[in-house]
Order: sequence, then C-alpha cells, then structure tokens
Amino acid sequence: MITRDTDAFLAFARTLAPDFGAATARGVFLVAPEGFALATESAADNRYMADASAFDPAAALREHHALQLALSRVLPTVSFAGDPATPDAVFPNNVFATARPHPRDADPAPRAIIGRMRHPVRQREAARTDIRAFFRDVLGYREVDLSTQPHPCELTGALVIDRGRGLGFCGLSERCDEAGARLLHEAFGLRATLLFDLAPGEYHTNVVLAVLAGRAAIVCPGGFANAAVAQAIEALYAPHVVRCSPAEHAAFVGNAIALSSDRVWMSARAAAALGDAHRATLEAAGFAVEAVPMAAIEAAGGSLRCCVGEIF
Repeated sequence: MITRDTDAFLAFARTLAPDFGAATARGVFLVAPEGFALATESAADNRYMADASAFDPAAALREHHALQLALSRVLPTVSFAGDPATPDAVFPNNVFATARPHPRDADPAPRAIIGRMRHPVRQREAARTDIRAFFRDVLGYREVDLSTQPHPCELTGALVIDRGRGLGFCGLSERCDEAGARLLHEAFGLRATLLFDLAPGEYHTNVVLAVLAGRAAIVCPGGFANAAVAQAIEALYAPHVVRCSPAEHAAFVGNAIALSSDRVWMSARAAAALGDAHRATLEAAGFAVEAVPMAAIEAAGGSLRCCVGEIF
C-alpha cells in the first residue's frame, strides 16, 4: 500500500505485527565534515541553515569525532573521509541507505540504496566509489541505484521508516516528489507508505518526525501541511508520543534516532530543549536520552540523525 489516505493507512498499519525485520540498525556509517562550509544550493530550500559566517570547520570536525566515539560504544561505527567538493556530505543518510531482505523477498541479498538528490552539489556524493564499493564488495549488498533517474528521492531524509513493521512515512517537498516516494517504497520493499505534504519551509521528514524502534514517535506538528496526518501518526504510536512544541521543533528534537532498544540519540541542543514531561514519555517507552554536542554541525541545517547512516 502507498497512499495519502490516513484512515486507510492507519487501519492497515494496526493489523501489522513487528515481524518485518530488525527495528534498529546493526551498525552505522558517517562521513566526516571535511571542507565544512555553506552550500548555497542547499541553503535555497533549507531554512535551518545558518549564514556562512556561522560555519566553524574545526569545531564541526571535533563534534563529528565525538559523535563517532559515542556511537562506537553502542554499535559498529564506520566513518568515511569527507571531501571539500561535497560540503553537505556530513549528512550521508540522504544519499546512501540499506535494507535487509524480508521473508517474501525473492532476492536474499540485502540492499544498498543510492538516492537521487535535488541539488547538484549533493548529487556528487552519490558518485563516491568508495562508499559504493564498501556496501557492494565488502558487505555484499545488492545495489539499487536511484541516482540517475529524474525524480528527487532523498532517502531517509524524506522517508522515515518503522523497520519492524515495514511502514514508511514520506513527506513530499522539493527534496522528494510523489514519483520519487514510490521509488523509495519499492526500493525499501515496504508494506505500506503514507504520503503527505510537508509544511511550507520544511525540507525533510526526519526533521519533523522520528519513529523510535517501532514503539514510540517524536512528532513536530508544525512540520506537516495537514495536522490530521500528524494526528494519525500520533494515534499509531500512542501513548509513547512526544508532540513537540515550536521551541523543541526548532531545536531539532524531531531529528532523533534510536540505534538500540533502550536509547534515543539527539543533539545536546535538542536534549536541552526537551521538556520534562516529554523526557518522561521517552523514559516510559524504555528510552534513555543520549546527547552529543552538535552546535557547529547544526549550522548546516541538520542535526544528529542526519549524520547517521544506518546499516541493516
């Protein structure tokens, strides 16, 4: 199923058991912020980006190294070198993603999916032979290359996935059109994907929505063009739902990720903005909050979750 009908999606999603695959990744990959600088093309449709004067490359490298160390204490963490020609590459989850086969999959090989980015400065990232070779030749993944077709589909920036149930939540914007969303639905082999429009000024779904190990959700209602969509997602994951205030939204609380069954990761700025009641909601769902300073990297318009590519 791929639909804009929230009622039909919700009715179908409620019938699904969490038997589609592992709810959290078995490893992660990062790309270092070499040449960290303002990408003017990306700034055209990313209101979260700071002015060029706010970019601090040395601080971004220090933060990224601290993130790598923190994540490596929880699960295998691979960091690829950055490239000054691709200043946004610190956010690799938009370009490279993975999916494990499910029981009904005719091909038993896991998939490495390569997205089609909207802006040319980001399209260069998809051509990286080292990352492609890592998944293809080292891990033995089957490559699904969407980078040369015309429809933008910026992978797990545009598409938030409940991996356990095989559900996708795809917000449409300049970074992912409806045809691109259908390509993502097929590439990840999902059971159902809900399509909806992001609010004007929003560029990626993963800034306004996080699904945490299939049993909790962080929702920023202001990021959805239609409030009913946010309410439907909340209903699916109730009672373990954090409904972000505007201040939490602006601080990237929605750009969080669960990499195990007991921890949710977000930036230090996001954790500081997280209200006590919302922290208690996450704790009731079984999640401790892990925070990593990301202020320098956040100048580029993304936060912790954007830096993390998942290996399933």
